[in-house]
Amino acid sequence: MARRRTLGGPKKLMLLVGAVALAGTGAGVMATSSNAGTPGSPNTVKAESTACDGLAQALANNEKFIADQRANPDAQSDARIANREAVIEEIKRKQQASGCAVGSEDTAASPAASSAPEGGGAAEDTAAADDTAASGDAAGGEVVCAGSTVTLSGEDGAPAASSNQFPVGTELKVTNLDNDKSTTVSVTSTSGSCALLNNAAFEQVREPGKNLIRNARIERVG
Repeated sequence: MARRRTLGGPKKLMLLVGAVALAGTGAGVMATSSNAGTPGSPNTVKAESTACDGLAQALANNEKFIADQRANPDAQSDARIANREAVIEEIKRKQQASGCAVGSEDTAASPAASSAPEGGGAAEDTAAADDTAASGDAAGGEVVCAGSTVTLSGEDGAPAASSNQFPVGTELKVTNLDNDKSTTVSVTSTSGSCALLNNAAFEQVREPGKNLIRNARIERVG
């Protein structure tokens, strides 16, 4: 009969320790790979934060527009307010669907929300536009509202913009300097910022997952 070879106690112990170490390494690799794309990863959190910031700022812009209309009403104010209230409800639905905090309280001091404070904001923005008029792009138009961020109003329809600086009919070219995409649109209504793009116009310059353009160039071209 063949004799069965057996391992001594020390050898068994060494093999067992090696197997445990190998299993632990594999588990560590699997955990690292799994965590790279989890919802809580830094890249995912950053993208979600940017999207939420853009929605909150769009909401703040619309709320300010309504406040301005109520403070200085005209014959069309009621219709404009009703339209913007519907836009606000749509933005809030988007905030809730995206897991963002619903409301605009955290953006009260954001650049767009405070770009036209009561008693002089419009004059300050106009002065900034005058200061940068000489730096217009030769292939574009007069650079205006230097340093302004651009976001979306939440309104549907053909590409268009609203503004607190330029009258209806003005042609504005908005360029997202982060991806070099641009759109040229007409101002069709009043808002609380230099250039507020509707959904269709914003899609033409949007970076995926973002509702705010922090690095923008706005030009008056007509």
